[in-house]
Amino acid sequence: MATAQHQVVKPQKLVNTAVGMLEQELLIPNLFTKQGVDQFKGAENDTIAMKVEGILPFHDYGWRNDRTSPIVFDEYSEGTIAVTFGGNVYSAVKLTDEQNDFDIDNWSKLLRPQSKAIARGLQRRAVNTLTNQTYNVTIGSARDNLRSAVIEARRVLNAFHAPKEGRYLLVGTEFESALLNDENLNLAQNVGDSEAETALRTASIGDRFGFRIVVDQTIPSDAAYAFSSSGFIFLSGAPSVPQSVPYGVATSFESIALRWVRDYDPLYMQDRSVVNTYAGFRSVTDVLVGWDQANEKEVKPGSSGYQDAVMKATARVNEVSCAAGEVNTVEKASRRFRAALALQ
Repeated sequence: MATAQHQVVKPQKLVNTAVGMLEQELLIPNLFTKQGVDQFKGAENDTIAMKVEGILPFHDYGWRNDRTSPIVFDEYSEGTIAVTFGGNVYSAVKLTDEQNDFDIDNWSKLLRPQSKAIARGLQRRAVNTLTNQTYNVTIGSARDNLRSAVIEARRVLNAFHAPKEGRYLLVGTEFESALLNDENLNLAQNVGDSEAETALRTASIGDRFGFRIVVDQTIPSDAAYAFSSSGFIFLSGAPSVPQSVPYGVATSFESIALRWVRDYDPLYMQDRSVVNTYAGFRSVTDVLVGWDQANEKEVKPGSSGYQDAVMKATARVNEVSCAAGEVNTVEKASRRFRAALALQ
């Protein structure tokens, strides 16, 4: 009698491969700053109070003054913002004995589509976080002069002191076509360069004016978003493996965590495979120092004149020439500050 060939599966090796595939499949989440979820463990309502660094203004003391007035002492205080975490993205499948013996010769074949499913779930949540923000500046008529629009995006981020490291211009498919056909940007030559086959690298079409330009099919096709990676946070953590399951492992790669558990249901003679990850996304709002032009001094949040100074600063950033062929910045000054920019 012939002996059946049993599958020998090493869960740690397989799940390491799966999380590596997951990282390669991700696009927008890989543009965000990655953090773990340990800080939320034990927090009431899954909410923590994150400290916001305090801001101190500078002062000028008159040169050779008569010393009738003392120097000004400021009070330093740190603020807090409430950050809530919550999200469990998973893929679960059942595998009958017949499928296990005759159809699926290796569990890695099943883990690959499960990892891809997780990647799509994370991608969609990242897209929602990115597109549902209220951005401080919108550049109008960008398609009329793409080179000027990208330069304007750089100017605005510089004006709001956004970090120069990790700047991305994320574009939709129609916006990508317009960029590639623009002779002033000369991006077409970058397409097809030999790179490692990851979602991010294959989606990158070039670097211009401090931005890495990346195309994505899940955002609106005619839209583009300019931001620094520190403007958005991608939280990831692997759930612990229950002691009750005989077969399970958790691992992480490039700050992306994953868990795989597998057990057998004897009532229906089938294996069950569940892959999941804790995940969350949020935006980061920067605190800016205002400038009181009349009194020539800095003003910090909460101090007299801060709101007026911030509104005027936003208005100055929005003041751009409206001449023919140039970019027209049209967003109102009342929009709140964010270290990100939407090109629409």
